Amino acid sequence: MKKNKSFKVYGVLGYPVKHSLSPLMHNAALRRLKINAEYRLFEKSPRELRSFLRSLAQENIHGLNVTVPHKENVIKFLDSVSAEARLIGAVNTVQVRSGKLFGFNTDGAGFIKHLTCDLKFNPKKKNVAIIGAGGAAKAVAVYLARAGIRELNIFDIDKNKVSQLVAHLRTNFPKINFNQAKAVTELKVSECDLVVNATPLGMKPGDGLPADIKLIRPGALAYDLIYNPKQTRFLKVAGRKNARTSNGLGMLLYQGALSFKYFTGKNAPIEVMRKALNKGVKRP
Repeated sequence: MKKNKSFKVYGVLGYPVKHSLSPLMHNAALRRLKINAEYRLFEKSPRELRSFLRSLAQENIHGLNVTVPHKENVIKFLDSVSAEARLIGAVNTVQVRSGKLFGFNTDGAGFIKHLTCDLKFNPKKKNVAIIGAGGAAKAVAVYLARAGIRELNIFDIDKNKVSQLVAHLRTNFPKINFNQAKAVTELKVSECDLVVNATPLGMKPGDGLPADIKLIRPGALAYDLIYNPKQTRFLKVAGRKNARTSNGLGMLLYQGALSFKYFTGKNAPIEVMRKALNKGVKRP
């Protein structure tokens, strides 16, 4: 792609981040729309976060996606955060304008679009379990609450993080029953219509299960936010119990398309991005 004065840089910020497929779909979209820009990987540790964000304008970086472990910590370094991201308590998209940093969250919208449009799952009046209480889990929980679920059970090894999230959800969605599972065995997996893994467990071949997914009932949906590998152990075990299964590739696609609009001001070519992701996730 030709680089001149109008050339812009976008990217994904995380630690680690080399596994991300975001550059594949964003660069495919940039090429299709003939936008003079490039999307890159920015692997920065928590200690490097402040200095990196301060350097964005000088480095010609005009937008970032934010992933683990920075989605929550990035907020304090931004000039403005959308009401949506404030409600969720996490930012996954940063827009750079006139030297200032604006934070948004497209994770929840991306998740719910994949869930309802592609998977045809209606969350209303459903019982849900989420394993994990990090930035992505917060977005998923808020959007499921907005969709009118009946009950949400959440577990994380960090009990303080879960208790804060449950208190926040109860304040904002008082009609829904939110429960903090003190142990992963208390998640009521057998009573749930939807079980979401929002932890990194499953990214490595030797990882164990984040919950006792063997208890999932036939016909329920097991959803893993992990998208690479394409099928985690969590999904394999759920599939053997005749549950429906889905990885997080659709969520990645739709949140990425929304981020692309923030970055470029243009509607993302969804099918171009989907094709790029599908090619990428099949790579060994």
